[in-house]
Amino acid sequence: MKPFFKFLTEASSNAAKQAKKLGLTGDGHGSWVDTNGRIVGRTVEGELVFNSGRKPAAETDPLKPGSAARQTVSEVPPPSVPGSAPEELPPPEEQGEVAKTRGTLTLGFGRFNPPTAGHEKLLDKIKDTAESGAYTVYPSHSEDNDKNPIGAEDKVLFMKKLFPDHSANIIYDQSIRTIIDALVHADVQGYQTINLVVGSDRQKEFESLANKYNGELYTFDAINVISAGDRDPDAEGTEGMSASKLRALAADGDFEAFKKGLPKAAKGAVAQELFNTVQRSIGKKAVAKEGIELWQIAPKLDFKTLREHFVQGNIFNIGTLVENLNTGLVGRILRKGTNYVIAVTNEGIMFKSWINDIMETKVPSGVVASKREVGTDSYREYVQALTPAEKVRSFINNIRK
Repeated sequence: MKPFFKFLTEASSNAAKQAKKLGLTGDGHGSWVDTNGRIVGRTVEGELVFNSGRKPAAETDPLKPGSAARQTVSEVPPPSVPGSAPEELPPPEEQGEVAKTRGTLTLGFGRFNPPTAGHEKLLDKIKDTAESGAYTVYPSHSEDNDKNPIGAEDKVLFMKKLFPDHSANIIYDQSIRTIIDALVHADVQGYQTINLVVGSDRQKEFESLANKYNGELYTFDAINVISAGDRDPDAEGTEGMSASKLRALAADGDFEAFKKGLPKAAKGAVAQELFNTVQRSIGKKAVAKEGIELWQIAPKLDFKTLREHFVQGNIFNIGTLVENLNTGLVGRILRKGTNYVIAVTNEGIMFKSWINDIMETKVPSGVVASKREVGTDSYREYVQALTPAEKVRSFINNIRK
């Protein structure tokens, strides 16, 4: 049986405060579990240490999923000595927020599906903005055959090959699926200021969302949302290349044109492998131009057809679960506009998205049994997640109150 002081230590330690902010729960054995029942961290000397915080062994292949793709900026503290006295903790009322011991972190968050020459400029801008400071790039976890043909882990591996100058800073972490997750994690790590570098067409969206929850979900002295520069989507050559155009070229089977839009490091076998992966995911029917249309693969290239389906009620209706492809946020649609939707996540985070920046998604599986105990709030939320109309109705009623 665990000593009584151990329970007190876990309850009032810095780890407990960090875990609460991240929505994690303790398993009673020093580990912390997310809402899907996955153990994502543990308490070490009163601090929360993520599983993703371990540095890979020297002999580990840096391109292997789950190893170097999960690098971090800090070492894991050594475990406490058995039998040693527990650390003395100040009274709970004297404990403040997580100590801000670091300066500025420069962040990048995006789909990169597939990675393009334009993304290379984005990563270079992130590095230049960081100067000699820390910077991290989190590729999103969005996956579907049409708009996101490369799986999350495979995408990170491709990016490490295609952007070798940034390989160590491209991070795959299952617990960081949205820009909000990335900001909360940076807060827990103790950063004071955030520089968030995004495409110019997404600057307002990220600026509004990131600053809206500063002081609520995380606390920074400042969040600076910086434009990576303008890009003309109609320009000729690599300047006008986008992930949408590359997906369309893969669907048409045009490898030579596809290759021209890739980063400098995409040569020979790597370029061919990326092309085959995108084409295989989209499917042979798309290559033959049967069963799938351009607005499904690259909605920005056929917005008119996309909007027609939206107006006719074929897609993105009230109560539909959608993912914002820019921020990674997943929520139910509350309202439909002329060419946008307003949705809310299970955590109550509201976001507005243009219809070409979202995709329909499914309720995440693997809800742990402890979240399905009858009579609890977590059970109610679990059931509501299975019944979208009730989830939306409940949220609207709360807003009215």
